[in-house]
Amino acid sequence: MAIPSELEAKILRYFHVERWRVGTIARQLGVHHATVDRVLSQAGLPKVERPHRASLIDPYLPFVLKTLEQYPRLSAARLYAMVRERGYRGGADHFRHLIAHYRPRPQPEAYLRLKTLPGEQAQVDWGHFGKITIGNAERTLMAFVMVLSCSRAIFLHFYLDAQMANFLRGHIGAFETWGGLPRVLLYDNLKSAVLERRGEAIRFHPTLLELAAHYRFEPRPVAPARGNEKGRVERAIRYVREAFFAARTWRDLDDLNAQADAWCRGQAADRPCPEDRSMTVREALAQEQPKLLALPDNPFSTDEQVAVSAGKTPYVRFDRNDYSIPATHVRRTLTVVASPGEVRIVDGATLLATHPRSYDKGRQVEDPAHIAALVARKREARQHRGTDRLAQAAPNSRALLTRAAERGENLGSITATLLRLLERYGAAELEAAYA
Repeated sequence: MAIPSELEAKILRYFHVERWRVGTIARQLGVHHATVDRVLSQAGLPKVERPHRASLIDPYLPFVLKTLEQYPRLSAARLYAMVRERGYRGGADHFRHLIAHYRPRPQPEAYLRLKTLPGEQAQVDWGHFGKITIGNAERTLMAFVMVLSCSRAIFLHFYLDAQMANFLRGHIGAFETWGGLPRVLLYDNLKSAVLERRGEAIRFHPTLLELAAHYRFEPRPVAPARGNEKGRVERAIRYVREAFFAARTWRDLDDLNAQADAWCRGQAADRPCPEDRSMTVREALAQEQPKLLALPDNPFSTDEQVAVSAGKTPYVRFDRNDYSIPATHVRRTLTVVASPGEVRIVDGATLLATHPRSYDKGRQVEDPAHIAALVARKREARQHRGTDRLAQAAPNSRALLTRAAERGENLGSITATLLRLLERYGAAELEAAYA
């Protein structure tokens, strides 16, 4: 730990001018004697050797050193228990302090600076940026980041989860933004990329392999616990946090992504290129783009396909919300095909319903025609249907109808009147009227 220059000057003056001993200087200045030794050694003086004093650990020191040589990561608590069993009677805190001094230090590892050819490699990773609230739902805000290793161009796009569909969309968005793709994509051991790994034996996610076959790139995972191998994307995510996301406001996810795209094309592209600081990232990207692989004629499909079961009511549940279907298709297993903005429900090759996608929680997304046909056949369902519609639009209607029921009033008439008011004035005015 660095010490103030004023304190360093006092240590040198007391030692050279006043001829104080190291222990005296340490006591007077309130620092450890090792700090005084370090200051003196940095000033070119040999370390002061102190006479060795007998210690309780001396008879056990050969055993301790041999054990630490064989098990260098063995905890001090376990080693203390071992020497206690052999007769040591010293305190645990003092023993832990001594072990910190005798424990062998690992040799620092040196790293080569890795350089890549233009168009050769990009690095991919997710960044977690907290939570956002949409209606009643709390969603995870994830940033998909891809960096071209040579030019350091950044592609940034935010999603509401890190599932495979968004993982694929991030890839395709980056390829289309750059007008091409590199030959190798480097990944951490993400579940979206690597399902299983045993040494050099790697089982990739089959959907990622389909994407790689479609665009003709090689997926390549880094070695386990070797984050330095994809340091470019790690630094890019840190740069995104500090230079883009910090203190930023946005209306919704679309607005955030529009700002992210403008930032990537502007500030991030105008920064100096780390590989060659005589040019900007924008200029380096212009030199790298001709070396990228060409895009195929047709993009890879990223729609989610999920099998869902329709119960007794004409709805299917997908991503925390209910979507209506024709009443003729209840009690069946159907398929939801979802894009970021649309949900389609199909039965085999037959399209049953199309809805805008909701990222809320517990919403009923309906096609009025689906419900009208059912209500027409079930007269007794009309009042419950009206009550449910009121509760979705104006939640305080439940309290009003409960009080009306306690007074013995006609709920059907009240519900019909409230529905007419809802259609005429809207949900906000109806809530105000309740209040």
